[in-house]
Amino acid sequence: MKAVSCAQLIAQYEREKSVRSPRRLRFSGVAGRDVYNITPDFVWEGEHYIAGRVEKRENELSTVRLFVRTGEDAYAAILPELTFQNLQDPFVAVVHGELILGGVQIVCDPLHPERIFSWHTLFYRGKRLEDLTLFAEGPSHMKDIRLAELRDGRIGVFTRPQGLRGGLGRIGFLAVDRLEDINEDSLLQAHIFDTHFLPEEWGGANEIHPLADGRLGVVGHIACRDAQGLLHYQAMTFVLDPQTLDHTPVRLLARRADLYAGPEAKRPDLVDVLFTGGLVRHGDGSATLYTGVSDCMAFRAEVDDPFASEEG
Repeated sequence: MKAVSCAQLIAQYEREKSVRSPRRLRFSGVAGRDVYNITPDFVWEGEHYIAGRVEKRENELSTVRLFVRTGEDAYAAILPELTFQNLQDPFVAVVHGELILGGVQIVCDPLHPERIFSWHTLFYRGKRLEDLTLFAEGPSHMKDIRLAELRDGRIGVFTRPQGLRGGLGRIGFLAVDRLEDINEDSLLQAHIFDTHFLPEEWGGANEIHPLADGRLGVVGHIACRDAQGLLHYQAMTFVLDPQTLDHTPVRLLARRADLYAGPEAKRPDLVDVLFTGGLVRHGDGSATLYTGVSDCMAFRAEVDDPFASEEG
């Protein structure tokens, strides 16, 4: 299988797109800061939550907060003691009965506190939100690491190397036996795919759905930069067989213009950006997409479930 360009994927998407009823989410308790790059709405101990990236419009010095659903499209910040400082782009998963929450920790220059010069992914685990504890740290300069429990009890791990092995950003995959096996060294051993993105484009996994046949439904993003320097991030999906490492072709799930037509963005070069949080699947062929928009907003929208046909 060969990688296909963003332009070709967009042309295919425009013939079959299914985005419906986009809604902007509202967040309270954050002192006027933006909330974006959210997780999907998830249920834990009987309550609906979202984790989101919280920051001022003028910089990227973010925290991650947990929010509880208080009404239709409305969420309120909770558990101030669980404010994750200098963390970006949260994600959640359930592995072996534990909630996994992670995000990208940024490291700033001590002499220039608003200059970010490094980052790495942190992983927390626990049975209760109040008990989440740090258990693993990813390699330096690696974002978009995601976990999923496999049918045989192992843990599938998606990585996103850059540089010599990953170029602008490719997807990697490995399986480990235990959460304790997730560390910098093991993550660097992942198989790296060159079949998702062209060398001049990039992307990553944002959320993983274990499917009935043991394969993994991946919700992620694919990105490129145009001649004017503007960024273009689209929501995408594919299905991976963790045994054979075969995967279905990448397909687009949503575009920014189909969620929000206005010009609001953190910066002018970020207008056409979706950073996908993931899906809530409804079991009837439909799903709700949760996504960050233009690095300053969070939206949900109804879409056709991209994995329904894969499960028959």
